Amino acid sequence: MKRDRLRDHIVLILGAILMMGPIIVAFTTSTFDPVEIHREGMKLGWGGNFLETYKEVLFQKGGFSGEVTGALMTMNSLILGIGFAVGKIVVSMLAAYAIVYFRFPLGSFFFWVIFSTLLLPLEVRILPSYEVVQQLGLLNTYTGLILPLIASATGTFYFRQFFRSVPDELLEAARIDGAGPLRFFIDFLVPLSRTMIAAIFIIMFVVGWNQYLWPILITTDEHYFTLVRGIKQVLQTYIGANIPDYNEALAMAILAMLPPGLVVIVFQRMFIKGLVESEK
Repeated sequence: MKRDRLRDHIVLILGAILMMGPIIVAFTTSTFDPVEIHREGMKLGWGGNFLETYKEVLFQKGGFSGEVTGALMTMNSLILGIGFAVGKIVVSMLAAYAIVYFRFPLGSFFFWVIFSTLLLPLEVRILPSYEVVQQLGLLNTYTGLILPLIASATGTFYFRQFFRSVPDELLEAARIDGAGPLRFFIDFLVPLSRTMIAAIFIIMFVVGWNQYLWPILITTDEHYFTLVRGIKQVLQTYIGANIPDYNEALAMAILAMLPPGLVVIVFQRMFIKGLVESEK
């Protein structure tokens, strides 16, 4: 028994090292001078430029306008991630609620139509989506970044399955109590869906935070650039004898990992409970 536990712990430790190794190397390399990184490559050690590098990344103004900071790009990424997740949850819950409880003709057909959109990723429908956003005048706006992405077949599927598992007696009790459709949804289904909402929020926040193709297409104003896009801005082509600021790019990458990582760590229990358990 003790040997089995020791073996399991060794496997877990090796797996953790394998997963964390590249992140640790990226972090330690970000503390070195960019010239040294360019000359010697990635480094495992302490370069001594930690405070200077991360201070410049967060607060030094730059870009073509000379007014963009890493803190601004981080805020843009947070707005996109939170708006993306909240929008998808609201739309998915309402769609699943209509499909499960209103039982209108062709309800199942429309659900499978929604579900089939999983076969059409953003890259397939990006041109018509861009055309719609452009005609609505939403380029270089937070609304244009978030609104076209909030429809979610995945979220609708999860909430549909969750709502179908709610006992019919609860609906009958709500009707006897005089609750209408809106009150039943807000007072009964939403509280029951707390863990599911948390699980979907984590998934969608990470997906929204890591969006790259859509923001790079929709935003040309640097004030709306996200942190993920900012990494590319640092690693631009060579200009004369200058070299890219590798340390700042790696520091941005580390900063870009922190919020999704913290969200997963803080809400991991709710995330697991929302996917495997129910509180009905």
